[in-house]
Amino acid sequence: MDKEFLYDMLRTPSVSGHEIALQKKVIQHMEPVADEILTDATGDVISVVNPHAEAKVLLCGHIDEIGFLVTRICEDGMLKVTKAGGIHPVLYLGTHVQVVCASQVLPGVVVTNRTLESKEQVQVEDLFIDLGFDSKAECERYVSIGDPVCAASEFTELAQGKLAGRALDDRIGAFIILEALKKAKQKQTACGIYAATTCGEETTMRGAYHVATRVQPSCALIVDVTFASDYPGVSGDASGTVKLGGGAVLCSNSMINKPLNAALAAIAEEHQLDVQWEVFAGKAGTDGDVVHFTNGGVPVALISIPLRYMHSSIETASYQDLETIIELISKFLVRFDDSFSFDPFP
Repeated sequence: MDKEFLYDMLRTPSVSGHEIALQKKVIQHMEPVADEILTDATGDVISVVNPHAEAKVLLCGHIDEIGFLVTRICEDGMLKVTKAGGIHPVLYLGTHVQVVCASQVLPGVVVTNRTLESKEQVQVEDLFIDLGFDSKAECERYVSIGDPVCAASEFTELAQGKLAGRALDDRIGAFIILEALKKAKQKQTACGIYAATTCGEETTMRGAYHVATRVQPSCALIVDVTFASDYPGVSGDASGTVKLGGGAVLCSNSMINKPLNAALAAIAEEHQLDVQWEVFAGKAGTDGDVVHFTNGGVPVALISIPLRYMHSSIETASYQDLETIIELISKFLVRFDDSFSFDPFP
């Protein structure tokens, strides 16, 4: 597992709608490995192995992160912002952020005071970002309306093989599909692999639509994070008990193709790879919600990574789960061919 590339991904801001800087790093990293690199007008990158194979597996891991967009520069030089994705405004009070401007990344802080700290529900409209400028004119020399803003927290490795930081959702999913492609290629898979680091999942899911309609895959494996239930204040009653270090999370859901799920579960059992289950009756809130409805219907499976503290700057995951999912997907890719039946009728 190439941790150095993962660290580089985590350090690179990629607020939804502003993914290109990170996507360029994906291209550079994957060019020596992939047989072909595809890009599109919305900013997706697709790393391809065996582009002439009839059996095609689309792997999706979104590369955008939640954050803010600058909406106004105030007369005193402070910034007002709007949401880009499902942020929780209260978590940003009194924290460090970074504003990604055209020429540089500027450090800033989110204003806090007793009034905000005691407010029953903090809204994004309550937030001000202080970059240190004393006037609107000074700030406008660097900052433009629409510039993205994200948390400035650094990732850190915790005890017992755990990783914490911002934007693990879904940077670790994007990382997993690229690592799985590498491993499957080393094992001389014959199927076509299309590992798509998709844009815009946190806001519009535009990337998933673009890649699925272009690739027209036989099936798709969606890799994203899911809610762990193994920390205080959280219950697994609603969707299932999920814990860090417990392995890949497969999903029982109305859109999931049952033979595809069964094949993944069988491979996991055969190779003694840990698997957990979650249940969602409707949409899963992932790229799969879009991919499933393209090209007359694409069979999909969702493979999720257990994550604590979702949509915060301290999202926490386990390296053990990353390794398990990489292994599971790579083994599926080696085994998959055009004889696979997605028919759920016995």
